[in-house]
Amino acid sequence: MKSLFSMVLFIAAAIAQNAVIGLPTENQSINAGKEIIVQVQRPNSLSPSTEIGVVIGFSSCASSPCRDADEVLGTILYNGPFSPVYHETSLPPYENFTVTVPASAALGKGQINVAHAALIGAGPSAFLESLNQTVLVV
Repeated sequence: MKSLFSMVLFIAAAIAQNAVIGLPTENQSINAGKEIIVQVQRPNSLSPSTEIGVVIGFSSCASSPCRDADEVLGTILYNGPFSPVYHETSLPPYENFTVTVPASAALGKGQINVAHAALIGAGPSAFLESLNQTVLVV
């Protein structure tokens, strides 16, 4: 019973660490070769955590189905530290990253992919998640 309780607490702590892509929004139009802002939000949680960093990538899926971000990140646009902070009271802590969409990006459906890594809990334990947001390259 103790191990089941511990497992539930660990899962709850991991879920509380989840990041979200705030920008670009789902199906937002972006331009090949131009800068965009990728906003990564990370809500507060009850368990202690230390951010390791994020990797932001772009993959084109204009001529084939988009793949999950945990399978492929695509062209890496940013790889480095992640330090989310509060900016507005209506949003969770976040950090904006200005990145350039590859000039070679095919017109049509594309995907912004994010890998987020953190240390969670008193142990701590490693936590890695992948996120994606579908965009339209125009």
